[in-house]
Amino acid sequence: MTTQNTPSQAVLAVDEQTLERPQAPQAHPDFDRLVRTIWRLRQSDGCPWDKEQTHRSIAQNMIEETYEAVDAIMADDVEHLREELGDMLEQVLLNTQIAEDDGEFTIDEVCRELNEKLVRRHPHVFGETAASSAEGALARWDEVKRQERAARGERGESSGLLDSVPSSLPALMQCQKISKRAAKAGFEWESVADIWDKVAEERAEFEQEERGSEAAAQEFGDLLFSLVNVARREGIDAEAALASSNRKFRRRWAAMELLAAERGRDLEDCTTDEMNELWDLVKVAEREASVKAGE
Repeated sequence: MTTQNTPSQAVLAVDEQTLERPQAPQAHPDFDRLVRTIWRLRQSDGCPWDKEQTHRSIAQNMIEETYEAVDAIMADDVEHLREELGDMLEQVLLNTQIAEDDGEFTIDEVCRELNEKLVRRHPHVFGETAASSAEGALARWDEVKRQERAARGERGESSGLLDSVPSSLPALMQCQKISKRAAKAGFEWESVADIWDKVAEERAEFEQEERGSEAAAQEFGDLLFSLVNVARREGIDAEAALASSNRKFRRRWAAMELLAAERGRDLEDCTTDEMNELWDLVKVAEREASVKAGE
């Protein structure tokens, strides 16, 4: 994909207006130094590992660094977040340097294209339209995206409703995004109760399949898909909800291990009844701590 060599007049006009505002960000010398450092690592006398990397070889790194940044956010760990955002930026710059070395695109083109998109998708800030709420701003954003898809279709490019949802997203997140888009197009249940009926239907179909079969796995996936739609209609982020439950389970399991150790036991050696007892003790302790914190 090619991009224009210079910013559009719309972006230049926006930037000129922004620069007139007090405390508007100016030059970022540390960013340029970082770009040069990444460039240096890929030179003939640079790092052997960096020189060997391709877009595909570091794709998983991008995912891992993103999740580490999210962990820092959820932990309210600002210092760790700063470090992890740096690691994410390193990934962006390394991918971009790989692209530049292969004659694909440059960091300036990445920044320029993003800037064009941000200005284009915020007509309520940089254009004539208005949005008085976050919901209104999101509606403007979605409308511009629909116009962009239509324009791509007119140019003969892929413009399917779900094409821009990455298939590499975590399954729950991907499910919620594609179901949300389908719902906006009119493919939707009338009520949450109807979705719960679908959940019951999918569960029945799952239970009819042979355990451990591919068909059972497919039906279980359909069951999960239906549950994610319940979350969507209830305004719940399914991915975040499951992540929260995972963190809660890990926290409680660690507390159970401590309680077992206080009894001179390894948790793995406890019976199921003993584990359930420890689990209940941890839950009671959590409730008491929550009540105390609210006093």
